[in-house]
Amino acid sequence: MSEGRELKRTLTLFQVVMLGLAWNTPMIYFSVFGVAYEGSSGFLTPAYAIAVLAVLFTGASYAVMARKLPISGSAYTFVKKTMNPNLGFVVGWVLLLNYLFAPIIACITFGIFLNAQFPSIPPAVWIVGLTVILAAITIFGVNSSANISSIFVLLQIFFILVFIAFMIHGLLNGAGTGTVLSIQPFLDSELSLSLVLAGASIVIFSFLGFDTMTTLSEETKDPKKTIPKAIFIMIAIVGVLHVATSYFIQLIAPNFTFQNPDSAALELVSVVGGSLLSSFFITVLIAAIFTQGLASVTAVSRLLFVMGRDSILPKRFFGYIHPKYKTPVLNIVFSSIVALLAIFITIDAALRFVNFGALTAFFFVNLCVITLYIKDKSNKRSFKNVAVNLISPLVGATFIIWLLFLLDVPTLVGGFIWIAVGLLYLSFLTNRFKSPLTDSGSEQIEFSKVADDKKAV
Repeated sequence: MSEGRELKRTLTLFQVVMLGLAWNTPMIYFSVFGVAYEGSSGFLTPAYAIAVLAVLFTGASYAVMARKLPISGSAYTFVKKTMNPNLGFVVGWVLLLNYLFAPIIACITFGIFLNAQFPSIPPAVWIVGLTVILAAITIFGVNSSANISSIFVLLQIFFILVFIAFMIHGLLNGAGTGTVLSIQPFLDSELSLSLVLAGASIVIFSFLGFDTMTTLSEETKDPKKTIPKAIFIMIAIVGVLHVATSYFIQLIAPNFTFQNPDSAALELVSVVGGSLLSSFFITVLIAAIFTQGLASVTAVSRLLFVMGRDSILPKRFFGYIHPKYKTPVLNIVFSSIVALLAIFITIDAALRFVNFGALTAFFFVNLCVITLYIKDKSNKRSFKNVAVNLISPLVGATFIIWLLFLLDVPTLVGGFIWIAVGLLYLSFLTNRFKSPLTDSGSEQIEFSKVADDKKAV
């Protein structure tokens, strides 16, 4: 069995953005609509606006780190090389929750939805079928994943634009508030900061895809420029779509009610566009679930590869690259087997792991930028340097830690139990913390270039 150690650089800016959007899934807006609507008491527009603001600060930190360390591994690599290898391991261990359970969520949703359409076929059949297809496509190469994802992502964006067009048409014909220009969605006598933050803590998970982009650095052309650009492009696209959709929903259906939070989006689409738009919605939703699963398997296999290459995980297995396809085949097979847990667990349980892992990683990436600023020995402390490398990540870290501790108690307990298991494993790797983890990577940060780096973001 050949053991390569290099990934092939083939991805363009467009492909990286599409893969980020695929993991992010623009249609996730409708998947969480009912829960988000209840959590924000109907004030979705300000909730999404605050979520976008929080994500922008953390996205800026990811952009800085992606330029300084254009290698795979995301938050795991950033923390390991910037702060401490042992701490990097802990962050990578927690990040595995996000990455391993993301394909599980796609499989669960796929099984539940198609079982509802075809009751005679058990959800497990759909889950196994989807898992096999996703593994096969991912093994053939990241370009295959990117190209297929691009088609389905564009379909999702097209549907959301059509949905917005239906709402504008209705407003112009007197439906809802009868106006397309109003400040009411942002300002209301019943609106409070607690309601907005409660809603933001839910909907922020609609913006997590930029983390996966940094796992593709070693397969991206000119990653120091491409990855930061891709991060901001993706946040801009998702932010505009979600805020605009929320804005027009609050105008077209200011007193919207629904029977079931899980089916609230379908009820809303039926009200706005009737049976024709509902049929289109169902078709696009299936494509969105498939795309999210494809991007998730791609991302988790790359994170496992980096941890294997660093001998954090068994190197011979997790650090293996197929000599022909130049993809981490064994990691893809491993993550696909884990995805079969979708047959046995609930989507709520899987979401808890994803939420805890993602927010923890976001917090530490912000700390990485601050650490770089402190370690920089140059005397260049321009306003731009301070704003980008100190103020912005401080604001981002504050936002994220606030949202992290808004998660429910079972989520926090489960997350800290996972960390405890990771610390036990780390103790084994380091001979009970007597020896540090080795850093096998070749990329190093040049601290003198942190200050006044006009291309950092």
